Amino acid sequence: MITIAKTDAAFEVEPFRAPFGFKGGYLNGQWQCVALMKSAGGHEGLGVGVMSPLWSDAEVFAANPEAASGGMMFLMMTHALKAAQGMSFETPQDLLDRLLPVTYEYGQAITGRRDLRLTFALNALVAVDNAAWMLYARETGKASFDEMVPAEFRAALAHRHQKVACIPLFSYGVSLDQMMQSVEEGFFFAKIKVGADPDHDGNPEKMLAWDRARLSAIHERLKDRRIPWTEDGRIPYYLDANGRYDSKERLLGLLDHAAKIGALERIVIFEEPFPEEYTADVHDVPVRLAADESAHAVEHALQRIKLGYRAIALKPIAKTMSMSLRIAKAAHEAGALCFCADLSVCPLLVDWNKVVAARLAPLPGMKIGVLESNGHQNYRNWEAMKSYHPCAGATWITPRDGLFHLDADFYARSGGILEMPKHYRGLVR
Repeated sequence: MITIAKTDAAFEVEPFRAPFGFKGGYLNGQWQCVALMKSAGGHEGLGVGVMSPLWSDAEVFAANPEAASGGMMFLMMTHALKAAQGMSFETPQDLLDRLLPVTYEYGQAITGRRDLRLTFALNALVAVDNAAWMLYARETGKASFDEMVPAEFRAALAHRHQKVACIPLFSYGVSLDQMMQSVEEGFFFAKIKVGADPDHDGNPEKMLAWDRARLSAIHERLKDRRIPWTEDGRIPYYLDANGRYDSKERLLGLLDHAAKIGALERIVIFEEPFPEEYTADVHDVPVRLAADESAHAVEHALQRIKLGYRAIALKPIAKTMSMSLRIAKAAHEAGALCFCADLSVCPLLVDWNKVVAARLAPLPGMKIGVLESNGHQNYRNWEAMKSYHPCAGATWITPRDGLFHLDADFYARSGGILEMPKHYRGLVR
């Protein structure tokens, strides 16, 4: 058993280059949070987390100033760390099982929302969970991610990709020229945010019209491009609505339009089209739907799969590594696909995602693995943030020609996730 003797926390806010729009709202930056755990055995574990209240619970974000919603999530993290002092655990997953209910209840109290989304608490616990994994590795002498991951989860993580496509994000405010610049730089798997509120009046018909026009404009620019990393040689599309579509009928209105312009077969993934409470059967939807925010925990992921969702977005960097491993195992056993999606995280957290993405089966039609990573598009200080990575300068940190090239060093060092990051350790007294 590992006993937590002391904990501490810190944060810094990293600004975005421009307001980042999704879910009908906009973020100006994100909190980079640090959790420190010291064991009775004298070891330290340090975890980094990036908090996104807008992604986690848009209602909390809308009801509070941006800084206040970030502050509430940070208070939830520190509440969990205080509760962890004196606790003993065998694995980080055991610790998460004890801390998640405590953190969620506290979050309900400080946000004033009994219906707080569970993902809000999970997002608050990412740094805590990462600290527990580092502490666990050091206490048990497990030197790598492969050693650290319990055997029961390894069937879902059986691949070893040498190349992983870096998926950029094209949010509402990204122009077509900016998209094409990314394509010219080698990025080819386009994640496109849909569900905009063009006149800020909540009109769903205006949203649908905007999405149709946006998809038409993008497809016109990308339809004739050829790439070597897909079976058909064409650029795939990845749409993300963040729950903005209110019905299957309205979604089919967009997909019918996609079919008319020849874009339907390009849509490899359509992520989180509906609000979480919308539970219609989607087996008849003609594209692969993926659950993201609605798949908080294993039971929620399985509910979505039963409804006809054929993919789950894993987010070790937003829902904790502990929960993501459980979801990956459940999805694998249920025959659903998994892939790793981003939360505009710092370079170190990209590798917490990457160690999982490198081991997942490729998506249908893809010859290589995939990983969404858009921090380089959004953070003002991205180059400086790269220097905070404990493996700064490693060739596998920065994509080349739209790909992360994963060599033996990446696997030997587990992407650096178990190495102490000096910058973030320095934030904690």
